Amino acid sequence: MAAIQRELIVMMIDEEGAYLAISVRDRAQDGHFVFAVRSTGIYCKPSCPARRPRRENVAFFAGGEPARAAGYRPCLRCRPDEAARDTRAVERALALLESAEERVSLSALAEAVGYAAHHFQRIFKQRTGVSPAAYARAVRARRAEAALEGDGAGRITDAAYDAGYAAPSRFYAEAKGRMGMTPRAWRNGGAGERIRASVAASSLGPLLVAATDKGLCRIAFDETEADLRARFPHAEILPPDASFAALVQAVVAMVDDPARAQADLPTDARGTAFQQAVWQALRAIPAGETRSYAQIAASIGRPQAVRATGTACGDNALAVLVPCHRVLRSDGGLGGYAYGLERKRALLAREGVLQPTQHAGKPKG
Repeated sequence: MAAIQRELIVMMIDEEGAYLAISVRDRAQDGHFVFAVRSTGIYCKPSCPARRPRRENVAFFAGGEPARAAGYRPCLRCRPDEAARDTRAVERALALLESAEERVSLSALAEAVGYAAHHFQRIFKQRTGVSPAAYARAVRARRAEAALEGDGAGRITDAAYDAGYAAPSRFYAEAKGRMGMTPRAWRNGGAGERIRASVAASSLGPLLVAATDKGLCRIAFDETEADLRARFPHAEILPPDASFAALVQAVVAMVDDPARAQADLPTDARGTAFQQAVWQALRAIPAGETRSYAQIAASIGRPQAVRATGTACGDNALAVLVPCHRVLRSDGGLGGYAYGLERKRALLAREGVLQPTQHAGKPKG
């Protein structure tokens, strides 16, 4: 029975994604699985600095215990069993931060999971990409956002206090930079915001481009100004000016050549901490390459959140600029795309991922 359970655990690992993780020495995967090398009889954590083994010589296990049961011994260089302990500590800390009703200090958090504060700060950031304090701020903001979006009738002050903020001013200070527009404008359909918008012709059909004073807030195929007004019914929708027209031209150019670098384009896309992390991971995918949803989830330190990662890709407000078209299913299938699979095929073909004969050309716009 134990052998069958170990086999089932091994089968649950996405070996394609796991081998990619060890190829790039992905620290975010440390503690989530180990890889064993048949020629040496040793198992390691994904970020082990040792020379990468050939794929045919590698076996994957959910942890050190099943690897040892299969006859492998731990690497003395990377100490994979310690990585598993670190991961469990971070997962415990995440649970504490998610459930805390008041602020938790770094020293109290580290003590609760059995680490020294400075050491745990480093481990936590390696695993999640942010500090414990930054994660706690994201949790508070997410709670407040949920309260504001719930029935639409809650007071912002109440939402801020209920989310764990010491004062509403802290909520406004933190939320403005992360959510783009202010919390009140968000709840009130963009009230007080000025948004310039234009529908431009592109080689893949009509393209809505919209931006606040801060940056691009919407890029979408087949949408109109009416769709934008439905999203922000109380915002002031303005016609293009000279600077906005140049921004539209840059966005349209990306449709013809999605591989061109546009990292300098300003953005003002609202999203939760998790969504922002997914969108940043999407922008980090090099042109001409693809990732699976599982790989994106792993890259942001949330390997179990594959379904939520797919949802975040679907919620992407900035088509092409945030290249969710570069994400495929683990089996290589195209998966979904908000603007139709023909457009996804066309964009991937323009980056050289697919052969031109593999897509049906320009979709109807």
